[in-house]
Amino acid sequence: MTEPTPTGPASPSTGDLVDAIRDAVDVGFPSTVADLANLVRIPSVSWPAFDPEHVATSAEAVAGLLRDTGVFDLVDVRRALVEDGSELGHPAVVASRPARNGRPTVLLYAHHDVQPPGKDEDWDTPPFEPTQRGDRLYGRGAADDKAGVMAHVGAIRAFADAAGDFDLGLAVFVEGEEEWASRSFANFLRENRDHLAADAIIVADSGNWDLETPAITVALRGAVAFNVRIRTLSHASHSGMYGGAVPDAMLAAIRVLDTMWAEDGSVAISGLTSADLVPPAYDEAQLREETGLVDGVSPIGRGSILSRIWAQPAVTVTGIDAPDVANASNTLVPEVRVRISARIAPGQDAGEAYEAIRAHLVENAPFGVQLGFEDVDKGQAFLVDTSGWAVEETRSAMSDAWGRPPVDIGVGGSIPFIAELVEEFPEAQILVTGVEDPDSRAHSPNESLHLGVFKRALLSEALLFARLEARGPSES
Repeated sequence: MTEPTPTGPASPSTGDLVDAIRDAVDVGFPSTVADLANLVRIPSVSWPAFDPEHVATSAEAVAGLLRDTGVFDLVDVRRALVEDGSELGHPAVVASRPARNGRPTVLLYAHHDVQPPGKDEDWDTPPFEPTQRGDRLYGRGAADDKAGVMAHVGAIRAFADAAGDFDLGLAVFVEGEEEWASRSFANFLRENRDHLAADAIIVADSGNWDLETPAITVALRGAVAFNVRIRTLSHASHSGMYGGAVPDAMLAAIRVLDTMWAEDGSVAISGLTSADLVPPAYDEAQLREETGLVDGVSPIGRGSILSRIWAQPAVTVTGIDAPDVANASNTLVPEVRVRISARIAPGQDAGEAYEAIRAHLVENAPFGVQLGFEDVDKGQAFLVDTSGWAVEETRSAMSDAWGRPPVDIGVGGSIPFIAELVEEFPEAQILVTGVEDPDSRAHSPNESLHLGVFKRALLSEALLFARLEARGPSES
């Protein structure tokens, strides 16, 4: 891919195309929200314990929406082998139309699979029955990331309606297993490279600073997750008969896990690093409001709050397999299995971080306990290069759509596949945007989308298309 030469970007205040795009977004927005609601009704959970047919149904629905835009030469639902070649991954959607007359090509990414809903009783409304209350649409996937899918679809519709025939190249990749580690992602990219190659890539899977301020995500933490088996006995024994002399697995688990944190809750594992980022102001009151931190409970860690979330490592125990309270008997538990999820600061290799955590646990295992490690998942952190022309065009489009310039943010979560995008398309500029806001509660009960944020995000992308369409032929 060669870098396009600008010939004067479209004027957002006077350009006929820009005015027509704004009108098209306004007219089409109710239909876009209705299509989003239809996608939310499909319980496309990609985790192994859930029916994969729902993910297939979701993929076909997304493909239908893209076909109906009428702008693509190719729209198809495809699958690729997972990285170890053991099975096919979930279905993804690929669409493409080539650029003409030297215009750039932009690849639009989102994912149509969702997290499990959790317990129905934790939701105020049914998780797969989209429900609008005020300015928010509630439902699993309403924000993460079916709104990302529909931001792309809505922006394409509005741009095509306003521009008619156009020269901008468009490619779309809507993944079906982002919530289950993107296991076929790399193979899918390689197999469909000719359809997905682009000058710029928009990853619509992040958030915004607040309801009125857009954001470009420039830093993402990496991820390391694995199970640890802790075994002290070959069988359960009576806790009264042998308690006090024989270490049970729960005692050993509590002791070794506790060594991963310092007294203030910061990570205390040698070999994990921090990044040098300068985050904007963000105080404890805002943290409490956005997270629901209970009164009387203090935040953990050290340094500014956003540096703890964006630039420092974090370790969380996300699951424990052990007898529950209802089945608790007076026995010494022989084995415990623990799921550990760590977030890695930008700039550190995920494999290096895993080895540091593993070595720490082995070194600190009490009573001579032997630990077993399994089901290791690793995803790389990412820092966005913000110096390119595509980022500048995106900033301008966001400013026009929102009425204020975007802020650069980090995200404590991870999007590991971005590193794979960079590896496959090293010349492409990466843009990480999104439709979420601090109260979207992605992955949690009562996930929701603010419709005002959604509309402005959609308009931003459509205006970006107009700016890219206005760029002149590429220099050879």
